[in-house]
Amino acid sequence: MLIRAIGSRWQNFRKVATASSVDNEEIQHFEKFICEWWNEFGPMKPLHSMNKLRIPFIRDGLINAGALNHDDINNPKILKNVSILDVGCGGGILSEPLARLGSNVTGIDASTNLVHLAQVHAKRNSLEINYLATSIEEHSSKNVEKYDAVVASEVLEHVVEKEKFLEACAKCLKPMGSIFITSISKTLLANFAVIFLAENTFQQLPKGTHQFEKFIEPSELQKMLEDQNCRTKLVHGIVYNVFTNNWHWCRDTSVNFAIQAVKLKSK
Repeated sequence: MLIRAIGSRWQNFRKVATASSVDNEEIQHFEKFICEWWNEFGPMKPLHSMNKLRIPFIRDGLINAGALNHDDINNPKILKNVSILDVGCGGGILSEPLARLGSNVTGIDASTNLVHLAQVHAKRNSLEINYLATSIEEHSSKNVEKYDAVVASEVLEHVVEKEKFLEACAKCLKPMGSIFITSISKTLLANFAVIFLAENTFQQLPKGTHQFEKFIEPSELQKMLEDQNCRTKLVHGIVYNVFTNNWHWCRDTSVNFAIQAVKLKSK
């Protein structure tokens, strides 16, 4: 039933056409895997397994930023009343567990078909998530300082106009709100590990998913965030085991990394 519903939308494929950082070639690439998006052992399995790392990253980051009470860490609805914008949400792999923790989630993606997939899947799981087919630039024009947290996980390495993208993300964020980003560092080691090994050799990721020129160094990202009045609170390195499909924190940020920054109050 779900695949048939997606298939019918596929025939009406369209892209969000706005002056934005959206890369239409990236949309076409990810829509190839639309029918396997929720297969935890399929091409999206690294994103599914990454939730074990990035959900606590967001939760603990909000606690450390003073947005949540540390005493409620074991509360199954610890994110209750927290508004979160999931940018580049795809089919909802990250949006759904955030919603299960009680947060008010809005997921946006430039792919109409992936947003429809997310809507259908959330409905089947009785989750109320506000999914929208739009770009971050278009969304930010109507939602200034609306969210307690903005999440862009495994998205920035698919964006060419990163400054424009981050400016729009920061625009949506409330003062003292947090932005959470996971991405890939622009190093030769990352090129070898992600593209040569994970994509081309072990095929843990679909070939063509990443382009080295779109990767970004953590220090460069921090500078871009500072330009948007967002001060870095922490930087973590992340390592992915292609054999076990597990992610772990590490000190080395030369391949995968995570950043949390807090938007300062305007003077």
